[in-house]
Amino acid sequence: MNYRCFFMADVTTVLCNLELNIKKVKVSTTPVGTVMNLFFVTDTRELLHTKLRQEETYEALVDVMQAAIISCNIEKVGPEATACSQASPFLSSAITNDVALRTSKNVSVTMDNSFSPAHTLVQIVCQDHKGLLYDIMRTLKDYNIQCEIDLFITQADGKKIIDPSMQRALSSRLQMELLQPLRVAVVSRGPDTELLVANPVELSSKGRPLVFHDITLALKMLNTCIFLAEIGRHVIGDQEWEVYRVLLDEGASLSTPRRKIEEGVWKLLIGWEQI
Repeated sequence: MNYRCFFMADVTTVLCNLELNIKKVKVSTTPVGTVMNLFFVTDTRELLHTKLRQEETYEALVDVMQAAIISCNIEKVGPEATACSQASPFLSSAITNDVALRTSKNVSVTMDNSFSPAHTLVQIVCQDHKGLLYDIMRTLKDYNIQCEIDLFITQADGKKIIDPSMQRALSSRLQMELLQPLRVAVVSRGPDTELLVANPVELSSKGRPLVFHDITLALKMLNTCIFLAEIGRHVIGDQEWEVYRVLLDEGASLSTPRRKIEEGVWKLLIGWEQI
């Protein structure tokens, strides 16, 4: 298996464990055969400007890479680098179209006010997937719904959901989110191959956790390497999405069928089975 595939997945795991959010990745090969990797990150602890935090990060990377690492520098980027790291505004219709490439099986959402004098009972029947509870809670949070155990829910004012239109809207949204919690597509970007992964963003602007980690792990298992990756926010329909655009290494991407890449990344992200 290509060493660069292992590298990207292992380093991504280390950065996630350090609570560093990856915003963009650029990989390039030098004329002498070495590989230079640039990771644009933000620190959830807001301490990466300190010597102690930088040393912690450096030691973790060295521990993973061991003798393979030649040098490692941690620098604060200027505004020009930040501007260059902004995501492209153009997205493939494979991601923006409402027609799902891959979805869960049928989802049933029903509500009942007869089981509790104070709560609305929401019964959800669907195929299990990784992040299922997160997808349910994210949707309820966006509707300003308070949730207790067994999904006995109330509105923000503490009352049941009596309004039929509100029930229909919430049920419809839950069905949509659980049928297609994220979107995955492999498309052509000029002469290159690009992997697109999109997931809805909460109204609080938080995105789904560990997506890039799972993407790199899936590509590693598929022996497919990353040349360039960027993460940006886009509005698709009436909702904001976090979009991961991964330009695949030309040599590696040609050796693995696109549909296999798409299927493999989807299955690992959704947690249904290993590749």
